[in-house]
Amino acid sequence: MEEEITLTVKWSGKEFSVRVCGDDTIGELKRRICQSTNVLPKRQKLLYPKIMAPKLSDDSTLLSLLPLKSSVKMTMIGSVEDDIIIDPVDAPEIVDDFEIGLDEAVEVKDKEINKQKLRRRIDQYKIEVRNPCRKGKKLLVLDIDYTLFDHRSPAENPLQLMRPYLHEFLTAVYAEYDIMIWSATSMKWVELKMGQLGVLDNPNYKITALLDHLAMITVQSESRGVFDCKPLGLIWAQFPEHYNSMNTIMFDDLRRNFVMNPQNGLTIRPFRKAHANRESDNELIKLTQYLLSVAELDDLSALDHRRWESYTDDNSKRRRRA
Repeated sequence: MEEEITLTVKWSGKEFSVRVCGDDTIGELKRRICQSTNVLPKRQKLLYPKIMAPKLSDDSTLLSLLPLKSSVKMTMIGSVEDDIIIDPVDAPEIVDDFEIGLDEAVEVKDKEINKQKLRRRIDQYKIEVRNPCRKGKKLLVLDIDYTLFDHRSPAENPLQLMRPYLHEFLTAVYAEYDIMIWSATSMKWVELKMGQLGVLDNPNYKITALLDHLAMITVQSESRGVFDCKPLGLIWAQFPEHYNSMNTIMFDDLRRNFVMNPQNGLTIRPFRKAHANRESDNELIKLTQYLLSVAELDDLSALDHRRWESYTDDNSKRRRRA
């Protein structure tokens, strides 16, 4: 196919123009369609003349490998999730997370094709500010599922699945960090869950912005193939006067999400089986200590966040000796 192409997508009796590039994937195409139709990617089925359905269902397939033409219309079948929001428990669970070596991560980050994808995302995705950025504050970016919330265990009340000490954690770190929340799910899901947990209207801290799956980009590594990630460059480009690689840290239970910013990511221990682990999980207490202990540093990216627990332990020992 051409380097850039505008596809016409038919859905629900209407036609939508979607612009894509050959280095985009089916997953990226579905994100673009979602922006126009509000049909979540996981609920889309794509049909195109002379292309077998399995090829269009594999989100990792590069569009450059498909005989797409701007003169031929694509059909999308799918339903919008209206006011009744369905928990995304039917989505495949990613439990086989993988470690990408630092050298390979740098290679992925520096690939021109991935830089182009980031630039396109910066142009396409507008971050809505819920509360003003504060001068002189660092930035903490948080995942939701298995980081702040166990989204798969059954419960009568969402509060039963909230990670212990969440509000205490957010209150404490808010003194030094602006807070953004970035989930690989839809914005409706993000707003619903954060609202149910009392995060969006808490008087003790403010959430600067929410980001959803549409803010992510698809990248490819030599060893792990095609996958989605969360490029912090999107935030830095939209708020250059406040945030950069030196004052930003991201928590996520999936290491792959840091691949475009390997020096800014901290892999948090997943919070699963909330009912069994609620009494023993103190991850947020320890991470509060870590964030406050490094808040005065000029460059957070110079730290090895993989050693955050030992860093916190060393600081505690020094304070006791003093």
